[in-house]
Amino acid sequence: VQLQASGGGLVQAGGSLRLSCAASGLTFSRLTMGWFRQAPGKERDFVAAITWNGASTKYADSVEGRFTLSRENAKNTVYLQMNSLKPEDTAVYYCAANGNAWDRTMSTTAALYNYWGQGTLVTVSS
Repeated sequence: VQLQASGGGLVQAGGSLRLSCAASGLTFSRLTMGWFRQAPGKERDFVAAITWNGASTKYADSVEGRFTLSRENAKNTVYLQMNSLKPEDTAVYYCAANGNAWDRTMSTTAALYNYWGQGTLVTVSS
């Protein structure tokens, strides 16, 4: 199983970035996918999740209305569009897959995700 995250970088406050996560080695179209982030010295926090069919999404309060999570099952890829970025969004962003097929709970708990990507760094300057 491999989750390859990309799209991070340096952006000014108010700017936008789109993260991608390409999956292989798993039945992507059956799995809830999530994004988490970890700032230096802090715990890994939930950002967003999307059900296997893309019908439902869930967001952390801190990103609601600014971030949009989508998926393209034909490409085994999820996308996190991040707009109106703030310095406090600076973190390493990780994509993750919940190994339970057809799950609809979109857990916000990192421990309930079975597979993880390597992370991509997002830095937002003020």
